[in-house]
Amino acid sequence: MVSDGKTARQLFEEVMANPARTKFGFGEKLAIVNVDFQNAYTRIDEFKTAYETDPRQIEYTNTISQLARAAGMPVIWTHVAYMDDASDAGVWGTRTNTPDSLQNIKLGSRRYAFDDRCEIDQAKDAIYTKRMPSAFFETPLQSLLVWHKVDTVVITGGSTSGCIRATAVDSLSRGYRTIVPIETCADKHESYHFANLTDLQLKYADVEPVQTVIDWLEARA
Repeated sequence: MVSDGKTARQLFEEVMANPARTKFGFGEKLAIVNVDFQNAYTRIDEFKTAYETDPRQIEYTNTISQLARAAGMPVIWTHVAYMDDASDAGVWGTRTNTPDSLQNIKLGSRRYAFDDRCEIDQAKDAIYTKRMPSAFFETPLQSLLVWHKVDTVVITGGSTSGCIRATAVDSLSRGYRTIVPIETCADKHESYHFANLTDLQLKYADVEPVQTVIDWLEARA
């Protein structure tokens, strides 16, 4: 194991600067999967479980979601919530039990609600409640992607080290070209954020500036 004292951000920048890195690239049709843009994780002025990396994260996500809709490509939003007794959180809900704990995000609560800065088209976008990290786990996401003949999944949201990573690994495992736009994901600490972006870039996804996704979609308008 290498131990060279470099920060997670430095390692990420080195990996991204490598011109020889082969990409999965875009296919013919993409879906935008926006993971957990709910108040519990976005409202840093309200909840201590929230985090922010790029202050324009939601703006960028709205932009690529709008472009995808205009091109006839699906947009999906997920958020997390549990039953009153949290039994559907399973073992994941057993490590802590405070008002801020994951399993205490309840259906219909302020923490469960999407951030009102998100531009969600209720008539066109798919909205799923999930209970585990991956947006694929026990949701209809896979069926939706098959129906729309999607071959590329663009993943936004948070956290980079948790639900983004889990969704990206599941996406690649299901045979999708997987893209994570840098400015559209966030985490609590830059070390977690950049370490996981590095790992995604090296193994499971193309980690790209959001402008790359914008340019691809605009070319299909």
